[in-house]
Amino acid sequence: MEELKSLFLYNCLAIFLLFFWNAALGDDHPGTGYHPEERDALYTLKNAFNHPRLNREWNGLQCYMNEPNRTWFGISCKDGRVTGISLEGVGLLGQLNNNALVNLTQLTYLSFKNNSISGHLMDFSANGRLTHIDLSDNWFQGPIPPSLAELAWLESLQLQNNYLTGPIPIFKQASLRDFNVSNNHLSGEIPTTRVLLSSSNEVGLCGSPDSTPCPPPSAPPPAEDKDSSLFSGSSMIGMYVVFGVVILVLVMVLIIKHYRKTKPAKGEEELGYEMEKNRKEKMKIEEKRANDAGEQRGNLSFVDEEGGFELSDLLRASADGLGKGNFGYSYQVILEDRPAVVVKRLRGLKPFTGEEFAEQMRVLAGLKHPNLLPLLAYYHSNDENLLVYKFVQNGNLFNRLHGGRGKNRIPFKWKSRLLVAQGVAQAMVFLHCKITEQNEIPHGNLKSSNVLLDDNNVALVADYGFTSLIAATISAQHMVSYKSPEYQQRRKISRKSDVWSYGLLLLELITGRVSGLSAPQGVCGVDLSNWAHKAVREEWTAEVFDVEVSATEGALQLLQIALRCCNKLPEKRPEMEEVMREVEYIKLNTSDDDQSESFEQSFVQDSF
Repeated sequence: MEELKSLFLYNCLAIFLLFFWNAALGDDHPGTGYHPEERDALYTLKNAFNHPRLNREWNGLQCYMNEPNRTWFGISCKDGRVTGISLEGVGLLGQLNNNALVNLTQLTYLSFKNNSISGHLMDFSANGRLTHIDLSDNWFQGPIPPSLAELAWLESLQLQNNYLTGPIPIFKQASLRDFNVSNNHLSGEIPTTRVLLSSSNEVGLCGSPDSTPCPPPSAPPPAEDKDSSLFSGSSMIGMYVVFGVVILVLVMVLIIKHYRKTKPAKGEEELGYEMEKNRKEKMKIEEKRANDAGEQRGNLSFVDEEGGFELSDLLRASADGLGKGNFGYSYQVILEDRPAVVVKRLRGLKPFTGEEFAEQMRVLAGLKHPNLLPLLAYYHSNDENLLVYKFVQNGNLFNRLHGGRGKNRIPFKWKSRLLVAQGVAQAMVFLHCKITEQNEIPHGNLKSSNVLLDDNNVALVADYGFTSLIAATISAQHMVSYKSPEYQQRRKISRKSDVWSYGLLLLELITGRVSGLSAPQGVCGVDLSNWAHKAVREEWTAEVFDVEVSATEGALQLLQIALRCCNKLPEKRPEMEEVMREVEYIKLNTSDDDQSESFEQSFVQDSF
């Protein structure tokens, strides 16, 4: 009896503990973050992206006790439920399933902004709590899903800079305040709702005050006369004509059958020979088209004879996102037993055939200079365009100038900045001499983030020659040369637009300030040209220089060169050859003591 009593108590205790454990991990106490359906949904996202950081950090419980240090990277939680996903500009690749978000029913915020996610947009039917969605600057294609228009609490929807097609659904949510679908391939009439649509760049759209009016509906065919009948005179004539045509076709069929029965076998052999010949010609045409669509499909094309690796090696190697530029995303790829390389995925290109793209790459490969970042290889197909460069360890000039301010920063001394100015000038002169077509801008997008620093802090100019690759509409939106005064006023650019860009780069070197006309996405800056001209005009020139740069005579001379390059009138700007000579003159006459030498403010003002 005692044994039965003990067994009964033991079972009761076990049931109680099991109940308590399930309650602790179940919906009764959601703060632990154990919601397997949400965890599985996030694991599916992780597998789709195969991103190094997600693979490393998305493990364990996604929302354990809502502690910030126990929550997964990019995930927001409330009461143990996933309420937000924010993975912006981290280099996500891959496609998402249509039902990727079905089990994340508590989502209120979703942002995959500034990545390279492709495929169709997901189904949002199960995400009725969403208020903010930002999928801009990706590679999404296909239609806008109707489920987005059914989100009752939606406040902001950002879908710009993708490849979406088809019409815009009707969004009637009273809560929707911010809506952008510009720079896609949408078509059809813009819905007449209260939402202000930012769709002015959509060629195929119509119906809004800023877009093309929609064509009027086609007029219906005229109605038949009430007095007409099947057996009217005109109808009878038509019936006779049709009957005669049918008889004629039957007679011709009988003649052809008789001819084929009596034709000798040699004719059949000749016909078979002709068919085989036509088939071979068709195969040759299809093979040529395939070659045009992607030269050496599946393989990289190297600019040198010996490459040493293939496209499959790049795909298998570990890669880290370096950031998204104006024309695509860049990745550092670490190859086995080889130096790391940078792979740039290009978007917004002109519609090249394989041979046309290869010709453009041969031109770029021929531009070899100690201050130009050399092209190693390229890949072109209908779906992908890749450029491969060597990886430069010390990063870009923008980060060297503006990174680490107020921390344990290594000062960027005057002589190092002057060396950069000299190297960039030499590279620009080389480009201006090699690219001789007057209607071609040798660089077009010169800025501090496109100047790299190698192990010896030698400047390497990158992203040159893109004006011949990128579509004009995309170039006008993103390239620095198109922000010059001549383009803003007269919609024209010239080789002197590169000189203006170089002047802005010099001002950034001298002042340590960020140029608002060439700042990376999400970084604010100032109009350096107007600001510097105003400083000289109002005689507070000494305040122009960066705290790491003394107002030496060489710095003053470089400031004068920069202001001449930034003249609003292109014809009054110097040529790049003249600029290079003046910068080299400053470099030759700069002594080791110039960094510590400082001039009185009166001397600085008198110099101008």
